[in-house]
Amino acid sequence: MTREFGSLQDRTAVVTGGASGIGAATVEQFLAAGASVVIGDMNEEAGQQLVSDLSSRGYQGKVQFQSVDVSNEAQVINLVALAEREFGGLDIIFNNAGIGGAIGPITELEVEHWDQTFAVMTRGVFLGIKHGARAMQRSGRGGSIINTASIAALSGKGGPLAYSATKAAVVNITMNAAVELAESNIRVNAVCPGIIFTDLMHRGKADEAEQVTKKIQPSTLRGQPEHIASMVRFLASDDSVFVTGTTQLVDGGYLANGLLGVNPLPGVSNRPNYTGMNHGTTGKGNEIRFLEPKSD
Repeated sequence: MTREFGSLQDRTAVVTGGASGIGAATVEQFLAAGASVVIGDMNEEAGQQLVSDLSSRGYQGKVQFQSVDVSNEAQVINLVALAEREFGGLDIIFNNAGIGGAIGPITELEVEHWDQTFAVMTRGVFLGIKHGARAMQRSGRGGSIINTASIAALSGKGGPLAYSATKAAVVNITMNAAVELAESNIRVNAVCPGIIFTDLMHRGKADEAEQVTKKIQPSTLRGQPEHIASMVRFLASDDSVFVTGTTQLVDGGYLANGLLGVNPLPGVSNRPNYTGMNHGTTGKGNEIRFLEPKSD
């Protein structure tokens, strides 16, 4: 019998940041491909609602939610343990949780906002790899680890400074972890989304963001969470069995066009007049203050 492309039948996955956006789209694709899924997210209300919706669509008993702060090692351990306990092991972990993070001029950034950004976006990926790999080693089946990076990791002006730096770290962690874990039959890859129309990206101004995107994105499509989820599903499946240590661009040709310096990503300014912390879709309110104009 021919196996369906991208099949995840009888696999167990953990998806962090799985309550909305790219994470939620990936949860749906994993379930459709036959996997059981544990969703981890700081936004408990959104996570529980997603489980309820998916259960009503025929996935009852195949998906569970647990609140998690991915920068907290004990909570990441508990998240992975839930997958092992309820679904018999762990085959896939998608380290996708993220926030907008520290924003503003480098001379105005608060160090605690910088540290919070790295705690979620880089330490969170490290902890997901560490404890995901341990579970995969315990099962003896190997597995696939996928990390969310960004085109901001690969260029200047691709995103706020702190955000971009965390994503660059994720790219390098991915390569090194792939080499180290290969002997355990564990593959590690990263995806670099381009402009994907999620609430975190457009912040309620999707039409304005699309006008900016059209200036330099060769593809005429509006990037959707499902476009990233399809790549993640491929990387999670046996169809990518010889793919490890890679960074997969999914950006509609954005970087290939080479014009970030002329037209930076939506919301990215050369001289922002604000600073603070963007907590994204975690449910926390943002902490933003506007700066006084500098006198000449």
